Amino acid sequence: MTTVAQADNGRDPRGLRPIPRFIFASRWLQLPLYLGLIVAQMVYVYLFLKELIHLVMESPGVTEQQAMLIVLGLIDVVMISNLLIMVIVGGYETFVSRMELNKHPDQPEWLSHVNASVLKIKLAMAIIGISSIHLLRTFIEAGQLGRPNAALTEAGIMWQSIIHGLFILSAIGIAIVDWISQQTGAAPKGGHH
Repeated sequence: MTTVAQADNGRDPRGLRPIPRFIFASRWLQLPLYLGLIVAQMVYVYLFLKELIHLVMESPGVTEQQAMLIVLGLIDVVMISNLLIMVIVGGYETFVSRMELNKHPDQPEWLSHVNASVLKIKLAMAIIGISSIHLLRTFIEAGQLGRPNAALTEAGIMWQSIIHGLFILSAIGIAIVDWISQQTGAAPKGGHH
């Protein structure tokens, strides 16, 4: 298998000098971080099942609004779990080592063209989705009477809305910067042909 490094300069990357080889090998220090995120994923599975059992066991005495809040909580856990998977799989594939899943039938479609830029945009979109669920939950809870909560004050709701708007602006900014960098990166390549 020919690598990019071999194609560029004809050298085998295993023949690197000791310091560059050591620096390149340091990427494996991220492995415990990704394994830790898998443990965090297990915690989210436990929390999801606990909340789901609570919903099923309490369903006769739960109002429609309470059920909606519990379901939004479940959706929130699923979205955070999806975010974890994107970071674990995409980050490992991008920064540590190839997983070589090309022929695997369950390979996520997005993994075939993942890079740091794509991962940033996907993470920003996931964070916006999570923020949207939190904001919707806040609006529903604010409609319920007799539920004192600091986040449900007018100022708390306003700040949650502002932060959500900033998440959206940040995602738009990331997408624009990525688009500009692709356009400026593509222009010189077109000029060489």
